Amino acid sequence: METGPKDLLGELAADAALERSDFIVQSTEQLRRFLDANRARIADIGGMVLIDEDPDYLSIAPDLTFRSRTRYLDEESGEWVSETEVIESASELVELYNAADLYTAFAEAAREAAGLGAEPTAAGELLDVAGISPDEGVSVADEDPYAAAADEWAAGQSIGLDADDDETAARRLYDLALEFQERSQRSESRLLEQFEVSAERLTARLGDLIVVDDDDERLVLEASGSFRAEVVPEEAAGEWRTLSTPDELVQFYDPTDVFGDLADALAEAYPAVAPVIDDDDEDEEEEADDAVDGEEASTDDADDEPDEPETANGTGARPPA
Repeated sequence: METGPKDLLGELAADAALERSDFIVQSTEQLRRFLDANRARIADIGGMVLIDEDPDYLSIAPDLTFRSRTRYLDEESGEWVSETEVIESASELVELYNAADLYTAFAEAAREAAGLGAEPTAAGELLDVAGISPDEGVSVADEDPYAAAADEWAAGQSIGLDADDDETAARRLYDLALEFQERSQRSESRLLEQFEVSAERLTARLGDLIVVDDDDERLVLEASGSFRAEVVPEEAAGEWRTLSTPDELVQFYDPTDVFGDLADALAEAYPAVAPVIDDDDEDEEEEADDAVDGEEASTDDADDEPDEPETANGTGARPPA
């Protein structure tokens, strides 16, 4: 029996949801290993501010819990409101932040706290760090000196788990963050590759699927099964950049978002592939929840009646932050 477009789309959406869940599990385990390996260092340092760019803020406390601050405009009051949230689990954190961005934040925060210079990125900097003189001649047949310098620099980064002072701890934490950032990007790239292979036959039947189409980015799942994107990087002054490989895509996209956006796009284009929520069941659940909440509220009011007048903030509202 021939498979129809709706069946194909349903399979594709289910595959995307499965890959997203698998990615979150892998990223969570990787982040847990990183945090466990650096538990003592972070405690000795007293925590770190990882992101402090208004309105975004993220810090890690000595007990390895995170503090995230969000800022939004209250439509009723017309004022900006800030809220701080405590994030206690790695799984919750990777739902909110790109894992590669987290490791970058750890690396940059550690270097800044230790007063270290910027990480070696350009070829000249890699040569300096690797100890290769620019005057050393290399024949055309020889291996790429820049790649060799990068490999030599990476191979020399033996990361110890002990530190005698804050600067050493920050330096080693920085090195470890870079290592895990690289692992995370490799993991993300492999995940996209696996999905593209799995989706190839389905997308061949459906043709190109537009996943995201915004003013500064376009993401398409092509009939070949490969993702292709066009973005305008912040530093590019309006110039579009094409991303056609998984390695390029993970520099700008979190696979969690890619798979989620793909599932949303499929559900929007073909509503029949998405699970249908029965409105009657939903209403019954809400009524049951309201009834339970009402009973709990009545019990609380009876138990909590004060013998004396309440002090400040006795209205039940949270005290101002």
